[in-house]
Amino acid sequence: MDAPAFDPDCRACPRLAGFLDEVRAEHPDYHCRPVPPFGARDAGLLVVGLAPGLHGANRTGRPFTGDHAGIMLYEVLHRYGFASRPESLAAGDGLELTGCRITNAVKCLPPQNKPVGAEVNNCNRFLAAELDGLGRGSVVLALGGIAHKAVIRARALRQADYRFAHGARHDLGHIVLLDSYHCSRYNTNTGRLTEAMFEAVFAEARALLA
Repeated sequence: MDAPAFDPDCRACPRLAGFLDEVRAEHPDYHCRPVPPFGARDAGLLVVGLAPGLHGANRTGRPFTGDHAGIMLYEVLHRYGFASRPESLAAGDGLELTGCRITNAVKCLPPQNKPVGAEVNNCNRFLAAELDGLGRGSVVLALGGIAHKAVIRARALRQADYRFAHGARHDLGHIVLLDSYHCSRYNTNTGRLTEAMFEAVFAEARALLA
């Protein structure tokens, strides 16, 4: 039996479980649970983010939906034919992904958007199962260094052999890993990540899949 790629009832991390309980008490209409991946499990492109945002995925129940981090992501996904529309508003808004799946290295909201190493490691088994479900020639796009390291760990590879850098490409055997800076408000507002830089990574992903 294949390992599960997601557990909606997971409470393996005491700090995260307790924090979700606190947020749920303050915002009873929020999702406030592990956020499931979005898109078909056998998609050719797997986008890996860091973790749900407080008023974004933790509220809506869909990765990169409801806060600033998803604005550029869904626009570019739509531009390259991976999403049916350029804006993701809510889990039931009718948006569909084509040949793409979006997940996070950590499925639960962390305090201050900063998971600790043990929490990333606890959640790694779910990411490993997702990677196992990818077909040969699939592309994994890691948004940020933590997501990159989580992918490398999930493939049981040496971190020192695969260094994160924006635009870097790594051959992981049956899949290819591409790196990008995270599309966070800080990175886009400071110009560390421009739309052109982000588009270039997706253009490479589309070319590899073609």
